[in-house]
Amino acid sequence: MSRLPALAACLALVALAAPVSPAALAQAYPSKPIRIIVPSPPGDGSDLMARAIGDKLATAWNATVIVDNRVGAGGRVGAEAAAKSAPDGYTLIMGNAGSHGINAALYADLPYDIERDFAPVTQVMRSPNVLVVTPGVPAANVRELIALFKANPGKYSYGSGGNGSSAHLSAELFKSMAGVDVVHVPYKGASPALTDVMAGRIVMFIGNLPPAMPLIKAGSVRPLAVTTAQRSPLVPDLPTLAESGLPGYETVAWFGLFAPAGTPTEIVARLQAEVARILREPDIRERIAFLGGEPVGNKPEEFAVIVKGDVAKWRKVVKDANVHVD
Repeated sequence: MSRLPALAACLALVALAAPVSPAALAQAYPSKPIRIIVPSPPGDGSDLMARAIGDKLATAWNATVIVDNRVGAGGRVGAEAAAKSAPDGYTLIMGNAGSHGINAALYADLPYDIERDFAPVTQVMRSPNVLVVTPGVPAANVRELIALFKANPGKYSYGSGGNGSSAHLSAELFKSMAGVDVVHVPYKGASPALTDVMAGRIVMFIGNLPPAMPLIKAGSVRPLAVTTAQRSPLVPDLPTLAESGLPGYETVAWFGLFAPAGTPTEIVARLQAEVARILREPDIRERIAFLGGEPVGNKPEEFAVIVKGDVAKWRKVVKDANVHVD
């Protein structure tokens, strides 16, 4: 009989030493603060979405959620910090089409691999880009614009927010598919580029819808098409580039949540389910609409396909257009 307490103690030690199952880890998650890295400055769209999602997660799970802005090198600083974090679900990153798509095409020396070193959780929102022109251009639609460019190779110019920006590569994809010669003028951001479109110093800009929307409403620039595969509910009367003479054209601005590769699938699944639920809440949907986007909340495997497709698309555009970033 005296052996029984000792045996019980041994069994208890064995139980304590046994590995915790992934399911048990997911049930206990979160048990400490969650950090969401944002690879852009405060006030940027991805920052606003990270804070909105973070506040909702904190309330739902009675947890602490910290937003950590890691700015620099076109999103590489923040992405590297996230990729090298422990894969335990306590470090996430609100990536975007630049940090987790375009950068893989632009930089051969990235200290991480976008597809290998991250576990997609869910795409949070997507937003169309819009092609706008200066009001005085003699083209009423995309087909007429292409005809104008073809009749005057090298005469007209378009603006972007800088070399390698989504606006730059979206326009290069347009040039390639339309077979036109239009000169690129890089600016330090979308605002100065749009200012020169208004003034007629450049003819065209293809960029995010939100900063262009007030100018469209004021008649300062003229929209010709959106870049998504389907028309945007935000501007339902505006055709897509695909239906305007460039079938297959699609570029999308997006924000999405990633975890470091190796994060337990049960934790990734729990995060995805909760964020998808949050994205159905009316106040979050209103905030996304204000940013010019649509909520998504897809499954990790669906989001992974989107990321892979973006990386392949931009690698081809960068190669074909011989884009270099200094």
